Parts: sequence; C-alpha cells; structure tokens
Amino acid sequence: MLKNIYLFSTSSHPDAISINSLDITLLKPDIDFSQYDYFIITSKQVANALERYDKTILKPALCISEATALSYENIGGEVLYTGTGYGDDLCPIIKTYPQSARWLYLRAKVVASEFVSVCKEEGCDIDEVIMYESCCSQEIQNIQIKENATLIFTSPSSVKCFLQNNTIHEKTKVIVIGTSTAKVLPSNINYKISEKTSIESCIELI
Repeated sequence: MLKNIYLFSTSSHPDAISINSLDITLLKPDIDFSQYDYFIITSKQVANALERYDKTILKPALCISEATALSYENIGGEVLYTGTGYGDDLCPIIKTYPQSARWLYLRAKVVASEFVSVCKEEGCDIDEVIMYESCCSQEIQNIQIKENATLIFTSPSSVKCFLQNNTIHEKTKVIVIGTSTAKVLPSNINYKISEKTSIESCIELI
C-alpha cells in the first residue's frame, strides 16, 4: 500500500488507502420480470440486489463496464454487451435492437447520465426500476488527508461526498475514473482521467 494514495470508492485496492465513499441500501421491488427481454445494468450494486431474487428472472443484460459485467456473470447472468464505462455510449447499442424489444433499466435512485431518457425519446421501450439507494458514508465525511496526497475518485458521488467536509487543494494530484466524475470537480483543480473506467487503470496513472 502506498501511504499517500487515497481511493474513494465502494471497492478497494491493495495499493491505496481505500475509503468507502457510499453506504448502500439494496432494495427488492416487486417486478414482473416476464414483461422484459433484456436488462440494462450500470452498477455492480444491481447484481448484488438481484441476488435477492430467484435466478430464473435473469435476462441477458447490457452492462456499462467490465466490472459490472463480471458482477452480473458471477450471479449467473448473461452479458449481451460490455460498454466502456459511460452511460451515453450505451444508447447507440440499444438502438441496434428492434424497437419492439422491451428493456428494464435496473438503476440507482440517483443517476449521472440521462442516456435512457434519450433512448426513450428515440422510440426505445425502456422501463426503469430503482434497485438501490446510496448516501455519503461517515468514513468519507470524516477523512483527514495527508499532505502530498493523490486522490482517486471513481464516481461523481464520491467527489460530492468528499467535498461536503473537505477541500481539494490546487496542488493535490487528482485522478478520476471518467468524464462524468471530472465534471463535478471544482474548476480550479487539475486532474487526469484514467484510460479505462477501472480502478486498476487509475492506479497505473500514478
């Protein structure tokens, strides 16, 4: 572990001080899964929530990233397509399927991308169901950062939660996992974006 690297995520990495950024509450809404042909999944938390159901309800899924796809495969799901980590990139893929296809977007209460709204406006048949809620963890709110630190943020919410009780100094090294996360950083902060939307890719930048 490198002493001055802080990873703000719901996952950990052996080469960083891992700070859980969110407390997750998994939900189990009543869903008639038989109505749908495919799932859209943009978080591994959805796979965790789906484990509360019988495996027979699983549908082939469009997954936002490799990590999300792996989490879905681990519970017995079939992955249709693995995205690059950005919700906006999924819309063109969805539109390659017949408009008669019925999609179920299994999502968080708060989402960073409006790609599903765009798809709906273009005629895609997509329902949305909230599968989990999140709130800022006490751990990220109470963290004390050492000098000369490198901060790794893996979601817009991890940045927002950190900034509730902390300040990012201009000289602090900042690495983010994607453009959506970068957009919520203060305008005076310099940062680097990882080549891939993965924690390992962020670590490799250091």
